[in-house]
Amino acid sequence: MKYIDVSNGPQSASAIVMGCMRMPELDAKQAENIISTAYSLGINFFDHATCYGYGEAETRFGEAFAKTGIPRDKVYIQSKCGIYPKRKVFDWSKEAILTSADEILSRLKTDYLDAFLLHRPDLLFEPEEVAEAFDILYTSGKVRSFGVSNLMPMQIELLKKYVKQPLVFDQVQLSLDQSQLIDQALYMNNKTTDMAYSMDGSLLDYCRLNDITIQAWSPLQYGFFKGVFVDNPDFPELNEVLGELAETYVVSKTAIAIAWILRHPAHMQAISGTMNPVHLTEICDACKVNLSREEWYRLYLASGKFLP
Repeated sequence: MKYIDVSNGPQSASAIVMGCMRMPELDAKQAENIISTAYSLGINFFDHATCYGYGEAETRFGEAFAKTGIPRDKVYIQSKCGIYPKRKVFDWSKEAILTSADEILSRLKTDYLDAFLLHRPDLLFEPEEVAEAFDILYTSGKVRSFGVSNLMPMQIELLKKYVKQPLVFDQVQLSLDQSQLIDQALYMNNKTTDMAYSMDGSLLDYCRLNDITIQAWSPLQYGFFKGVFVDNPDFPELNEVLGELAETYVVSKTAIAIAWILRHPAHMQAISGTMNPVHLTEICDACKVNLSREEWYRLYLASGKFLP
């Protein structure tokens, strides 16, 4: 396993994060097994959100984690708030943040969160209220570090004007197919391609300049939850290169796809959403791979992109 030190945040955090969105699909024993497997593979970072199974993911994890015997202080547990599917709103009000935090802690059966993220922007958010909520959570010891998910630089800047605590994470979509976070700069000022359009306001450079760690969600997906590109016949060239490099490094295609993200000098984390112990093991093998510059670009080009 590779580990990173997050500026102003968790230290020696695993580069692979176990995303727990699909945990409600497991029974109690399966949940205990996947958590134990993750920990044995070196994963010490677990990601949640209030909207995952309407809280059921956190409940299942909390019950299962207690049975694993893993010391609480040996892992980092993160959750996110702000998305309320039943209400059909995004809500960053002080009341919603504080209520969500208490409910998360109760479901997870823990006294504190190592990281607490705002999950997608509330279009009506008032940064002063967010700051007040964060102050209460931090001083009470309920939350140790904060971050955001799916936010652009100026939204983060607005928060930082009021929030006292460092914002140490931004969780956004990134994969070999959905690579705009990394590659938009290649096509700037190029009128011949839509790839010249900035979709995130130079978020990657902003995060690197401001010591914010990127957490990549859906690192094996194409489109917006359309499915995985590994072994997908719609991506023949990419899978051919993935296969060749998998043979070279004696790992799976999945590991190579994750290694492509981890190779980036921004020192990102990749969030794995699988609940399959075998697949999770394959994903962790990405940490054994250090792609060369030529191999990294070869994968990039095989994903359907070009170099201007």
